[in-house]
Amino acid sequence: MVKKLPLERIIHNQGFGARKLCRLMVWNNEITVNGAPCDDPNAEFDLENLLYTVRGEEWSYREKSYLMLNKPSDYECSHKTQHHPTVYSLLPHPLVVRDVQCIGRLDEDTTGLILMSDDGQFIHRMSSPKHKVPKMYEVTCKHPVDDEQIAHILKGVQLIDEDAPIAALACTRVNEHTLHMTLTEGKYHQVKRMIAAISNRVEGLKRIQIGELKLPDDLEVGDWRWLTASDMAKLGVI
Repeated sequence: MVKKLPLERIIHNQGFGARKLCRLMVWNNEITVNGAPCDDPNAEFDLENLLYTVRGEEWSYREKSYLMLNKPSDYECSHKTQHHPTVYSLLPHPLVVRDVQCIGRLDEDTTGLILMSDDGQFIHRMSSPKHKVPKMYEVTCKHPVDDEQIAHILKGVQLIDEDAPIAALACTRVNEHTLHMTLTEGKYHQVKRMIAAISNRVEGLKRIQIGELKLPDDLEVGDWRWLTASDMAKLGVI
């Protein structure tokens, strides 16, 4: 059975403001549905494949939001920031109203792929340690990295405040200063601490892959896009 909802409620559910504001936008002919104007807030529409515009901007109806962001440096993954802008300022306001959340935080100076959603089950699936979702980082080191140091990372390094050595799932050298390191945990400053444990230092850190989902080459720094069905499959959730 196809689910229908009144237009006012649809716009409200999608994050475009209080019910009263949404009703006013409909009355003021600021909404179109599937290409046609509608000035009746109580008009009901099928939610499946629903396309609408709000003040000229096109949207599609989404019961839940799933997206990726190419995080810039000097942004914080928090609503209450301390020293830098929040990554949520890079999103359209309706998504912020819908309370999309970062799935695992990146440090302010770390860049690259971050997932965001308002689906609690999806957030748990991607972030829970028990699911061991692999995450690959491009690590730029201050000093050249040799085979012995890579072997140490793969065997496990002892970090302060950890009971047992921590090992990378994979670690390959791109060039003498750059590594691709894959982890299944998300401990505090883990990559930086692991590199420090082999007497080196991280000069640049970028997350380039989660599961089988790679950061797209055409997603510019600071931009976001919806996750596709193919993306979700690469994350192992379809």
